[in-house]
Amino acid sequence: MEDLIERYLQHVRVEKRLAGRTVELYRHQLKQLAASAQAAELALLQVHAAHIRRWVAQMHGAGRSGRGIALVLSCWRGFYAWLGREGLVPSNPVQDVRAPKAAKPLPKALDVDEAMRLADFHDANQDPWLQARDAAMVELLYGSGLRVSELTGLDVVASAQARGWIDLESAQAHVLGKGGKRRSVPVGSAALAALRLWLAERSQTDRFSAQPALFIGQHGSRLTAQSIWQRLRQRARQAGLAAPVHPHMMRHSFASHLLQSSSDLRAVQELLGHANISTTQVYTRLDFQHLAKAYDSAHPRARKKP
Repeated sequence: MEDLIERYLQHVRVEKRLAGRTVELYRHQLKQLAASAQAAELALLQVHAAHIRRWVAQMHGAGRSGRGIALVLSCWRGFYAWLGREGLVPSNPVQDVRAPKAAKPLPKALDVDEAMRLADFHDANQDPWLQARDAAMVELLYGSGLRVSELTGLDVVASAQARGWIDLESAQAHVLGKGGKRRSVPVGSAALAALRLWLAERSQTDRFSAQPALFIGQHGSRLTAQSIWQRLRQRARQAGLAAPVHPHMMRHSFASHLLQSSSDLRAVQELLGHANISTTQVYTRLDFQHLAKAYDSAHPRARKKP
């Protein structure tokens, strides 16, 4: 067994040029395979798919994650593929074995107080131009649930070339979402006030008047998603938030808080621009998690007696 494993590791090290750390990880996973085979009184060349499935079930029962098991199977699958090319096994016993599906992680969202603290944050020492711009960006991300790509695509006024724009009169943002799909979302009063303040600041710099982008940097170019990510993270840090905030977290917060208040899943789907409602349904799990925490902390029957 050890000879076969070492020959395979030499193969992936030399011919596949895998990193040393990856080779050591493979060594550990193949030793686990050898130990399982030895416990079943099998040689590595005698292993069948039924054995692999049994060992997957054992790993899963021991609490190993679906992703962790998938990585192990990938290593084992490559090992048996090599054995097949060497003419040592007639077929790959790992070929059709799949890891248990990993639980889909819940989107991370701010709670209402944190979102309000971020939106209301004001730094008296900051350049008023930057303060107005960043406040307007936060209000649109949280108040309208925009994707960062939709935010960067906004122009000051509508045009044939515009990917998106804000209509202050009708209090709507017209954006170009995923798959080239256009949608219109309402813009709340706080966001409208922040936008008007930003536009007033923006208009004071004459050299930027020809730039169509709504959100621009100090050199007049359209802000990138990376720039917005950095500005948002800095603002969250200054506002005293523990979590590293990113633009999509604001979109998650918008959806979660709206669903907590209205319970209208279809409306949230439309506002987010999701093509499939199953994508929106993840927020019902997030909402339930919020309710479960409230129950655990407040309901007498949820408290464990000492």
